[in-house]
Amino acid sequence: MKKLERQELRFEREQKLLRKDFSDERMVLEEVFDKSTLMVIYEFLNKGLIDEIYGVVKSGKEARIYWGRDRDGKELAIKIYLTVAAEFKKGKLKYLEGDARFKHVRHDTRSLVFAWALKEFKNLHLALNAKVKVPKPIAIKKNVLIMRFIGKNGSPAPELKEVAPKMPRKIYSKLLEYIKQLYQKAGLVHGDISEYNIMVWRGRPILFDMAQAVLTSHPMATTFLKRDLQNLNRYFKKLKVPVLPIDEMYRKVTEDE
Repeated sequence: MKKLERQELRFEREQKLLRKDFSDERMVLEEVFDKSTLMVIYEFLNKGLIDEIYGVVKSGKEARIYWGRDRDGKELAIKIYLTVAAEFKKGKLKYLEGDARFKHVRHDTRSLVFAWALKEFKNLHLALNAKVKVPKPIAIKKNVLIMRFIGKNGSPAPELKEVAPKMPRKIYSKLLEYIKQLYQKAGLVHGDISEYNIMVWRGRPILFDMAQAVLTSHPMATTFLKRDLQNLNRYFKKLKVPVLPIDEMYRKVTEDE
């Protein structure tokens, strides 16, 4: 019986990428955890912001999102941008250049990654203050961003592309409202609205991947906004939703009513 219990305990440990006592060193083998990233993770652990980190719930070329919990058991999404992402610069500079908050950022990959993570943190705060549904940002340091987890027990909320909304007209109207609130209250344009970066949780759409969002003063803000509106219409047309003309949508978003 004791042997079985030991085996169960060992299995449990092996399922976790990181324990608070730092005993699991296999995580070092993962390319995402370079020495700098490990130090940030340890700091968050020591502060109690993170208690445990479990497996990857989403993985991409530029970042990985891990599911974790804080010391109170609340679920976390821990987003770690890869500092070795060779293609990171491609397509990113246009979202950073022209943003007064990041005009002095150096163009080496590591500096850009750190700026990108900080940009997402700042944008999430602005969106949240504007009453737009986004993951709540908790902490940021270098390339590690901690947010509230959207989902339950490690299962993330589905993306819009994965589930046909039960009330597509309502979701369409709510997303248009979000775009307006971002523009008028947060001073932001999302810049990459699509069914791939919208989650649906408890019947409501939630925007995520906010790093590319730009200030309305950005020289390409109008171009990005119109592209967002076009993407919104493209998706909901497929669901037979009677969408608004782009010019009318643009006025609704940018003009006070």
